[in-house]
Amino acid sequence: MASIAKVSPPPLLSTSTPCRFPISIPTRKTIPIRNRTQILRIGKFGSFLDLEPESKPQPLDLDLPWHAPSDGSRFDVVVIGAGPAGLRLAEQVSSHGIKVCCLDPSPLSMWPNNYGVWVDEFHTLQLDDCLDKTWPTACVYINDHKTKHLDRAYGRVNRSLLKSKLLSECSNNGVKFYKGRAWNVKHEELNSTVACDDGTKLTANLVVDASGFTTTFVEYDKPRNPGYQIAHGILAEVDDHPFDLDKMVLMDWRDSHLGNEPYLRVDNSRLPTFLYAMAFDSNLVFLEETSLVSRPMLNYVEVKKRMEARLRHLGIRVRAIVEDEKCVIPMGGPLPRSPQSVMAMGGNAGIVHPATGYTVARTMELAPMVASVIVECLGSSRMIRGKHLHRRVWDGLWPFERRSAREFYNFGMETLLKLDLEGTRRFFDAFFDLDPYYWHGFLSSRLSVGELVKLGVSLFGHASMPSRVDMLTKCPPPLVRMAGNIVLETI
Repeated sequence: MASIAKVSPPPLLSTSTPCRFPISIPTRKTIPIRNRTQILRIGKFGSFLDLEPESKPQPLDLDLPWHAPSDGSRFDVVVIGAGPAGLRLAEQVSSHGIKVCCLDPSPLSMWPNNYGVWVDEFHTLQLDDCLDKTWPTACVYINDHKTKHLDRAYGRVNRSLLKSKLLSECSNNGVKFYKGRAWNVKHEELNSTVACDDGTKLTANLVVDASGFTTTFVEYDKPRNPGYQIAHGILAEVDDHPFDLDKMVLMDWRDSHLGNEPYLRVDNSRLPTFLYAMAFDSNLVFLEETSLVSRPMLNYVEVKKRMEARLRHLGIRVRAIVEDEKCVIPMGGPLPRSPQSVMAMGGNAGIVHPATGYTVARTMELAPMVASVIVECLGSSRMIRGKHLHRRVWDGLWPFERRSAREFYNFGMETLLKLDLEGTRRFFDAFFDLDPYYWHGFLSSRLSVGELVKLGVSLFGHASMPSRVDMLTKCPPPLVRMAGNIVLETI
């Protein structure tokens, strides 16, 4: 969900996002006074949509161990992509002495998006030091008369700290970095060779593609038909805002701001969007208007218009935009063909939560599991390689239990796709009434198949009668597909 992280065309989120919900907060002192004066003048008389962001992501200033082609091109593992997924896996694999090269056009570039996460997730991963702001609670506005208060801390990931930490660990473990773009991958019986756009070739026992949703190296044997989460976000200086500084707004489904926008209101009733907000102080706030999931993708201009109407209704006057972002996250759909010669990690591996868009915490959690399988194969005296290696690593990422659970999350996405605004409100009204163990676990992808079934039964019990009607009339087709897919997995 909000960022339930965040690439070249088509404009899809690179492995990050979720992420979810990209933002980075440079201090306001970094905004030149002259430009701020100009922005104030524009902001007073025009729409904030006309404002240009004052901050652009800057590359990290780190010394990396670069690979020189003259040093030889043979590695145990080549990782394509220096996003969160690629760096986390490279860091974990290399910590066991496996020889790794990370290939990326700009390894030191700051990720274009960063992420909001539940604090307990990063605490479990011992990544608390990569959170630069936390809120002790969160809230969900169901409508103008009902608000859910969630006793679960939420945090903003500091993308600079997280990437610097992963890069430093990789460097300490001996990972080599190469500036280049993967052009093609050629497979032999026991090795694969990545050809770069500059003619350099990198050979390894295993190639891992962590380059994002637009990759051409990972193959699917079923049509890809994802849902899409799309959002427009701004980190903004404002005169004032109505948000509690100790509580982040996970979802605001209210539509009273569209009372004077009949066309927007009709469309929003059919394909709803919500506001996601994180207040940093009384004058600095991150705001994101989000379509949770739609198929086909909701029009981006429509999302921005709804956000403009919402901020106007809330009395929020944007004085300056520190950063802005367009977030597009493909969600759900089939998993890549398994096994295959290229291993996937991150968004192109199906790790994005099909019903929420969350990805970064789950990626941080799964990468060590995949790394342990790689180390077991390549670090042993037996040197398990070729098809046996590929099968082992794919099964390490997607064992039967995890694939089956993902089918349930896909079922959740397909159900949400069928709900209008009122149905969506009723759904989340019941969802956040569940025992926290279940809604925590669902949002964090922690539940087993058995627990997911219990969640479904409990959700039906907590639902209002109209919501139960929604479930009985709209859920059977995706439910049948889910059951059929799980049966096929057992064959």
